[in-house]
Amino acid sequence: MKVVIALGSNMGDTNSHLHHAIAELGKSMNVKAVSSFYKTAPVGGPAQDDYLNAVLIAESDMDPLDLLIIMQEIETLAGRTREVHWGPRTLDLDLITFGDHKIDEPHLELPHPRAHERTFVLEPWLEIDPAAVLLGYGPISELLAVLRR
Repeated sequence: MKVVIALGSNMGDTNSHLHHAIAELGKSMNVKAVSSFYKTAPVGGPAQDDYLNAVLIAESDMDPLDLLIIMQEIETLAGRTREVHWGPRTLDLDLITFGDHKIDEPHLELPHPRAHERTFVLEPWLEIDPAAVLLGYGPISELLAVLRR
């Protein structure tokens, strides 16, 4: 199953946090592509430093909830705490899509409910998959064009 994961960090050695997360994710799935790293302004939450963001595409045969648990373990190992909603973080991993799964559960919504509004997800995703389509929203190129207007 094709998996799209967004990565972000704005605390500590952001570059190392992203590289470490990519390596750890590669232990659980077959990483196919990783975007360039993008420096972006934070969206929502308190005042904080800019983020370093990327998107990873992989193939996985595990259950989406099991993948979410692995992602949260990787965040925790990077020193992630969840004290302030949308606050600064050493590492943030968001499961954007998992094949054509539609999930609406308390701990997981797929596709990610705000991905279509986030340039910091769409731009790196488009870089590594120009034909990408976000289930329920349309082509990434068109969504990004709307956000850039």
